[in-house]
Amino acid sequence: MPHVSDDLGRPLDIEPPPRRIISLVPSLTELLFALGVCSLVVGVTRYCTEPVSALRNLPKVGGTKNPDLALVQELRPELVLANAEENRREDVEKLQAMGLRVMVTYPRSVADVARVVRTVAQVTGAYEVGQSLAAAIERAAASVPAAVAIRVFCPIWKNPWMSFGTDTYGNDLLRIAGARNVCLGADARYPIVELERVAEQNPEVILLPDEPYRFAPKDLGDLAPLSSTEAVRSGRVYFVSGKALTWFGPRTPGAVRYLRSFLPLPESPAWG
Repeated sequence: MPHVSDDLGRPLDIEPPPRRIISLVPSLTELLFALGVCSLVVGVTRYCTEPVSALRNLPKVGGTKNPDLALVQELRPELVLANAEENRREDVEKLQAMGLRVMVTYPRSVADVARVVRTVAQVTGAYEVGQSLAAAIERAAASVPAAVAIRVFCPIWKNPWMSFGTDTYGNDLLRIAGARNVCLGADARYPIVELERVAEQNPEVILLPDEPYRFAPKDLGDLAPLSSTEAVRSGRVYFVSGKALTWFGPRTPGAVRYLRSFLPLPESPAWG
């Protein structure tokens, strides 16, 4: 196998392909099953919920932020999949100190996701399936037209209110769907925002995901500072799937189409 590197630029010299894999990231767990290498998976986190039936009997190694490192070691993985945002640096370093190979992913755009898919596919011996999935993601990434961008507010937390900022997968996904994220003014990747400032941007659509914060109808009253915005006045406030916004990998192409369905876009073949 040619040498490959993870998203931290560290070389991964794995020959032959690993026969035992633990995933500490829900979206990467879903990717492994989409690649058809489910027989290699020997452990996942309790937040790895897709595909439901396939994961029911797999050992759970704790959460993404607090994995049971002793159990991970006991399961003798030949590769551990992690993510620079979802997992803690100290846990990754401890796993490496145990002598375990850890591949850290860090996609910050839809194009990055295609690269991650290819790397995981190469490492696991699922190259052809990975190429096909990566190509579908790249087609989705190229599908955004330049002519239209709908102003969108998409919080991911409240108390304090937070949203996607620059250099994040969620923001890039919204951009490709046809949105202009109204929270891009701050330098932070996940900025804390004031609703009064958001109102000044007059969003045309408000998207309320169910993860990481589980927005529900009870939260609508807290959007009072946005009552004069076009989104509220036109009734374009929607509860949406958080997985569509944050789980990268096999669901990325469908996520672009899904998010696009909430935007008042002009009818055009370019939006395909």
